[in-house]
Parts: sequence; structure tokens; C-alpha cells
Amino acid sequence: MGTPPVHTSRRGSPASPPWTFLTHHGHVLLAVAEDPDMRVADLADLVGISPRAALSILKDLETAGYLRRIRVGRRTHYVIEPHRHFRHPAAAGHEIDELIALFTGHAPAPGGAPAAAPSDPGAVRPH
Repeated sequence: MGTPPVHTSRRGSPASPPWTFLTHHGHVLLAVAEDPDMRVADLADLVGISPRAALSILKDLETAGYLRRIRVGRRTHYVIEPHRHFRHPAAAGHEIDELIALFTGHAPAPGGAPAAAPSDPGAVRPH
């Protein structure tokens, strides 16, 4: 089959493909799951969107109950709310935990700390 073609912008640098399986909302959620203390500018860079778009998506996710923000000094810590279902009717029987576990190797834990991976024998697991 080979590798998929790399799309390039007019300047010759790699550009975003015309479509992806996950939306920016999905990518932001996964980025927060990996690093709940990530700065918005870094999150935006990772996802490939503007900081303003990242803030808008974080607000959407918070308003819909998928995450909440906790201020820690001048920074923000994001807590993913586990066991929330997908919004689309075709996927509403699945929880976002499944998506997060698929991409990160762990499901979100209550209280915002990621559940320790089973391969980490010294990890403290929440009760």
C-alpha cells in the first residue's frame, strides 16, 4: 500500500490534510488528557490551531461538561470528567474514556490525575 501522500502548502511546507478522523475538539481533549497543565499556546501549537481557537474549544468542552478548569496561581489545570458520552447519536453509547485510553494508554481518573498504566509497578492507584 505504501505511505499516504504528504500534502504541502503553497510555500512547500507540510500542510494539514483535507480532512482527518478526529476534529480539533477531539485533538484538544486528547492533548489535555496527556498534559492537563499545558499552556493554551502550547496546546494550540500541538493541535495546529490558533490560541483563540484553542480557548474556544476548551470553553465548548467545559460548557458541555467534558472538562473543568481549576486555577492554580496564574496557570490553569484541566480536569477531564470521566464517563461522559460522545455527543453524536451514532457514538452516544461510548464514553470519551474509551477514546482517551485508545490514544494515551490510560483513561481519565476521577479528580484529574491520569490513572497509572498497569506497566508501572510503583504507581499509586486511586481507590
